[in-house]
Amino acid sequence: MEGDGNVVTAPLLEFIDDRSAASEELLRREPVPFDVLSRLALWEAGNLWRISWASILITLFSFTLSLVTQMFVGHLGELELAGASITNIGIQGLAYGIMLGMSTAVQTVCGQAYGARRYRAMGVVCQRALLLQFVTAVAIAFFYWYSGPFLRLIGQAEDVAVAGQLYARGLVLQLLAFALFCPMQRFLQAQNIVNPVAYMVLAVLVFHILISWLAVFVLSFGLLGAALTLSFSWWVLVALTWAYIIWSPVCKETWTGLSMLAFRGLWGYAKLAFASAVMLALEVWYVQGFVLLTGFLPNSEIALDSLSICINYWNWDFQIMLGLSYAASIRVGNELGAGHPKVARLSVLVVVTASIAFSILATIVVMALKYPLSTLYTSSTTVIEAVIALMPLLAISIFLNGIQPILSGVAVGSGWQVIVAYVNVGAYYIIGLPIGCVLGFKTSLGAAGIWWGLIIGVAVQTVALIVITARTNWDSEVEKAIQRLQHTAADEGGMVVDGNV
Repeated sequence: MEGDGNVVTAPLLEFIDDRSAASEELLRREPVPFDVLSRLALWEAGNLWRISWASILITLFSFTLSLVTQMFVGHLGELELAGASITNIGIQGLAYGIMLGMSTAVQTVCGQAYGARRYRAMGVVCQRALLLQFVTAVAIAFFYWYSGPFLRLIGQAEDVAVAGQLYARGLVLQLLAFALFCPMQRFLQAQNIVNPVAYMVLAVLVFHILISWLAVFVLSFGLLGAALTLSFSWWVLVALTWAYIIWSPVCKETWTGLSMLAFRGLWGYAKLAFASAVMLALEVWYVQGFVLLTGFLPNSEIALDSLSICINYWNWDFQIMLGLSYAASIRVGNELGAGHPKVARLSVLVVVTASIAFSILATIVVMALKYPLSTLYTSSTTVIEAVIALMPLLAISIFLNGIQPILSGVAVGSGWQVIVAYVNVGAYYIIGLPIGCVLGFKTSLGAAGIWWGLIIGVAVQTVALIVITARTNWDSEVEKAIQRLQHTAADEGGMVVDGNV
């Protein structure tokens, strides 16, 4: 453990939990009896559930904040709704992918540092992330402010582009708040602190619904007022999260105050953060890019409406899987940092099995309720028929969601962001996107052809991640975690580190 803050006298990797250490010993006894393996799997499932249920709620509630604003904007008129919708897809989605992706670097380093009981390092890493993401958000804010030309470039009408730019300008403050919230949330998640964040996001969601109603229906602040209301709600969430980190006794060891050490080793952390941004942003942009492509199809209104409805359902499922992937990355990162490769591998097997089971159930529900689900968003018979025709593709996508995001979470916990970024480029943009364009624009499939391209890209990425994960040497991953933490220790001022397990 840490003495005066400059010397580590105990081994770098200590057991963080007696059950985890005991489980590692049991898993090293080959062959492991089935009854022992079953008990360990149930124990690990309990660990994942304690983290994942709140993580899922956090992703759903935070996703719903923007959805609530869009619903209120819909009552202002069709033009306002069109401007807000295209901004959410074409502008906000770009920043969403970058900010979320960069913050996953916090999951990697802080998750492994927590497992190794390098508590002070976690606070320094969080500060690096806050600094780096805020600077990046300021740069992206210029794109928000002058988003009109981009919206015209992707084929939007002049009035829609003007409304979209106005809405985007109101979201500049939300972008800055989101940039700060993401690393703070990951910092807390790495310590298995998820329930308080879920309660805070839920409270802010209720608050946001109230002030959105006041802004739109009572005070008539219009489109810009609705966007500023969303920005204000996000800053409330940032303030609550920051206050929790500073004043909660559970963070007293991991957050020891602001430090100039955050500026040391910034470039090394930045490389991992930007690789993380590329990894996740490529996934987010891939889906949004296909939605935008649909707008260029013949009879694009019907195609765009039907695809947008299905993508909305896909997004709900993706948010659930994203929350589960956070839990997977936390568990894998903690166990690698603690020197438990067998438990890390068991965690991967358990979370993938659970997610596949959930996705099979969700797929069955979607196919059984395809007509009711098609009528929730529209009363147009033509659109309903188009949505029903796309439902089998939605079911396939939901099934793939049970594997791909989870393995991405495992990649984050293990620090494989660079490898996965290359996989995403190849699977999505070299294979999936061209196939989608050919099937969508050169055949009679239309929107279905575009979605087939999306599915093929995700399937290729999923297979690649399965191969990478299956061939992983988890003992080697522990050594890599040790090296990563040794670099972090050196950046903190030359701490003496013992890497023996």
